[in-house]
Amino acid sequence: MRHVIDAHFDLLLDVAVQREHGKRNVIVSDYLPGFVAGGVHTIVAAIYIDNKFLPEMGLRKALQQISALHAEAHESPDKIMVCKSVDDIENAKKAGKVGFILSLEGAEPLYNDLSMLRIFYELGVRFMGLVWSRRNFVGDGSHFSPVREGKKGGITEFGVRLVEEAEAMGMIIDVSHLNDEGFWDVIEIAKKPIIASHSNCRSLADSMRNLTDEQIKAIASTNGVIGINGVNIFVADNDDESDLEHLLNHVDHITSLVGVEHVGIGLDIIEPFMKYDSPDAIAQASRKDFDVVKGHIQVPEIARALAKRGYTEEAIELIMGKNFIRVYKRSLEIREKLD
Repeated sequence: MRHVIDAHFDLLLDVAVQREHGKRNVIVSDYLPGFVAGGVHTIVAAIYIDNKFLPEMGLRKALQQISALHAEAHESPDKIMVCKSVDDIENAKKAGKVGFILSLEGAEPLYNDLSMLRIFYELGVRFMGLVWSRRNFVGDGSHFSPVREGKKGGITEFGVRLVEEAEAMGMIIDVSHLNDEGFWDVIEIAKKPIIASHSNCRSLADSMRNLTDEQIKAIASTNGVIGINGVNIFVADNDDESDLEHLLNHVDHITSLVGVEHVGIGLDIIEPFMKYDSPDAIAQASRKDFDVVKGHIQVPEIARALAKRGYTEEAIELIMGKNFIRVYKRSLEIREKLD
């Protein structure tokens, strides 16, 4: 049986807001049916902080999202589980629960205080996404489209220490959203496999958020994995071609460059959260965003389409989750043994 992992989903933003308004069991009522119908066993739940809360409320909002996930798991212990180790991930699947692993999408909640990292680790954060598409104390992010700005920078001194400490603690470094300069710094600094949890191929869709062929090869050289992103602007350069077939072209491209062992799925499903987009951001966007894969209920269509392209069942299992499990075992094992 396949172990299906979505390596990036921003549901905690919505869950935290709904809980603030008094709703409970948000995941079970709003999301679990789609996970179950789509056969998704593990979700990497991203902690994303909107610009309007930064810098003053970054830490508070991050903790609210983490608290929301733990509260949801407490309310529905027979259905969902917060996972802190590979054993947790596999045990959740065996028990018929959906497992959730926490990821920081940008180091803003840490501000410039490295001592905060251990607190997030103890709360269950296992992925360190260094930046979102903006500048922070770690480095610079890749914007969705060109903006007027000064010179971009690489990884800062604080960023170097963060990468080293996060890896030593048992966290996985995620380079999605990182700019090119910072990416190559991470390749030199990191000692463990790195991931790009939700990024595609720049040669197929010309966005700074996507990876060049050389970057794809560099991630593979660390034994890392790239999760393909289902948002239209990262799938193709025009909306007419932003569909499942063009999304799978990115799988083909990564496979042809570095092998099927280095590709997974990180769909970055966004449509449920577009209600939170500011009118200004919508007006300034060059294209209207939409999901190529319409929710987790459609995840089986990815596997069926891969089979039609000639991928073996073994290769499909790798793409749907086993590749990420391999990285998790390699990168989380040190701290798990200490625990």
